[in-house]
Amino acid sequence: MHPILFKYGPIEIRYYGLMYVIGILFASYLIKKEVKRKGIGLTEDDVMNFIIWTVVGGVIGARLYYVAFNLGYYVPNPSEIPAIWHGGLAIHGGLIGGGASAWFYLKKRGVYFWRMADAVAPAIILGQAFGRFGNFMNGDAHGRPTTMPWGMVFPPTSIAGSEFPNTPLHPTMLYELAINFSIFCFLWLVLRKKDHRDGYIFGMYIVLYSLGRFVVEHFRADSLMLGPIRVAQLVSLSIAVAVGALVIKKRLWERPAVKAGKKG
Repeated sequence: MHPILFKYGPIEIRYYGLMYVIGILFASYLIKKEVKRKGIGLTEDDVMNFIIWTVVGGVIGARLYYVAFNLGYYVPNPSEIPAIWHGGLAIHGGLIGGGASAWFYLKKRGVYFWRMADAVAPAIILGQAFGRFGNFMNGDAHGRPTTMPWGMVFPPTSIAGSEFPNTPLHPTMLYELAINFSIFCFLWLVLRKKDHRDGYIFGMYIVLYSLGRFVVEHFRADSLMLGPIRVAQLVSLSIAVAVGALVIKKRLWERPAVKAGKKG
């Protein structure tokens, strides 16, 4: 495990950044495919602009969320705040920032937000799976020490290895990678083939990811904390319950009487 894939002079290609690039490329392909299949009134240029807006908003939101819960480190080290290649992107902040940017962009184009949200949900979780492999190679988002046979010792130059030198750790990045990819397969191969009300696929993405993250967070060693409480567990469980209740209340799995499309 090494965070740098290729280095030539001052040029470095890191797995962390590369995985996000690959994730965005795959997500772009899937989103274009879904926009066309669902008849959403966006051109390919519109879709690319939408993706750019959403990614930028998501990265900013993810970073600010992470920094907000680590002020003890970032206040005396402000130059580290933009250094996202060192790790430190929180998915909940990314969803807030990316969601806000997406809503703003779609509102300007007159596109129904929840219909588009269903189109992008599988792509988001697939991108998260790629991102977790980047975390694995980077040695961050790591787990606690373990005696399990699959425990992994990370290089001493990584965040995990420096915190727990020569100690087998839960490879929580790989746990979440497997969960995220499984959710993607379920959303893409099962749910998207069924007729349902707008918002159902996105709602199920939120519920399933939140439950998976709640479980994985138990094994994490670098959790964002609010006193004795793991922030990600608290937020994940709250979101899963709230969104799950909304899905049930609105019966989003049912076939819609009239499909919503682009607003005029």
